[in-house]
Amino acid sequence: MTRSGADTSGSKADKRVQRSKAVVLAQTYELLSEAGIGGVSIDEVSRRSGVSKTTIYRHWPSRAALLLEACSTIGVTPQVPDTGSFAGDLSVLAAQFADELRSARWAAVLPSIIDAAERDPELAQLHAVLHARLMSPFAVVTERARGRGEVAPGREAADVAASIAGPLFYRRWFSREHIDEPFVRRVVEDSAGAAHGLAVDGQ
Repeated sequence: MTRSGADTSGSKADKRVQRSKAVVLAQTYELLSEAGIGGVSIDEVSRRSGVSKTTIYRHWPSRAALLLEACSTIGVTPQVPDTGSFAGDLSVLAAQFADELRSARWAAVLPSIIDAAERDPELAQLHAVLHARLMSPFAVVTERARGRGEVAPGREAADVAASIAGPLFYRRWFSREHIDEPFVRRVVEDSAGAAHGLAVDGQ
């Protein structure tokens, strides 16, 4: 009985810890969304979450460690489509990506991560992980298309990803024009056409 009671007490304590960590991470992400990485401080996270700074530092030894975990779930890895054609797969991926850039909260946070990555090695590592996660589906569909003869050997998957993400990033963060369906369609046509042209030239 004593053993059972101890287990129950421990389970309750674990749940309290998980709840407090979840609140801290949620408030950290809220601050990131509002003010970018520069606007996040342990003092403000503590104030908003109601969790003491001592407790926060017990779980995360530094502000960078807290930011790393809070940002680790940014940008869900897109599902890899299989439409049977390279152009079809790119169309699905580009549409998903455009929708994320228009509405997902990570699209407002990512610029501050890119900026901080220039100066902070830990955040540079985070940026690399996020970038790889977002771009990995383009590598999958490109290599699959290469096996079908739709992509020339010299056409790198990274080039394909850049040809899709680059124009979308430009509209989202630089020109701030609407990322509408006709624009996304033109981007896909240009990318798929370039890959096909290289394949023809290489024959």
